[in-house]
Amino acid sequence: MPSLAAQWLMPRLSRFSALNPDVDVRLNASVSAVDLATGEADFDIRYGTVFPTAGVAIVPFPEEMVLPLCSPRLLEGEYPIKSPADLRHHTLIHSEVNLVNWREWLKWADGPQIDLVRGPRFDRSFMAISAAVDGVGVCLESHMLVQRELAAGQLVAPFGMAGPRIRGHSLLFMKSRANLPKIKMFYDWLFRELGV
Repeated sequence: MPSLAAQWLMPRLSRFSALNPDVDVRLNASVSAVDLATGEADFDIRYGTVFPTAGVAIVPFPEEMVLPLCSPRLLEGEYPIKSPADLRHHTLIHSEVNLVNWREWLKWADGPQIDLVRGPRFDRSFMAISAAVDGVGVCLESHMLVQRELAAGQLVAPFGMAGPRIRGHSLLFMKSRANLPKIKMFYDWLFRELGV
């Protein structure tokens, strides 16, 4: 998936290459599913519901936490964000493909009624994250996708690090190829990076 590739996987691939210099990585970021049976790719990482296909293993990633995130600048000024009620004074950035939307998050947080018709809408998380970094408004994204921005202080989680948990991503690969050295190396490395 493009956002996972850009936000999470790309910053880590140099570590995989350093550990496995004889394995070349080819990364294609696309929303289209890969035909693993043809050998088009060794792995496919999907977001959302994945339906089983003959011979394909599906291994879910660990749960992801979905959080409101914004530029630290939005914690100051005329309407500082201190509680979900303060979101009424700010632009909500919508990620149209996310498994948790603002309506669901506000229900989870026992938040106020807010006009959810307004606000920019993006079909990729990396664009919503970029808009939030730029101070456009508050995005609602997976903690996994914003680790760099949080560490760099470009984004903050105004309500803390709690949020609804989802099983968002899954790794797919051919069961018949699971014991090939390069498949095992990447699989083991990926799940170590995920903290499993």
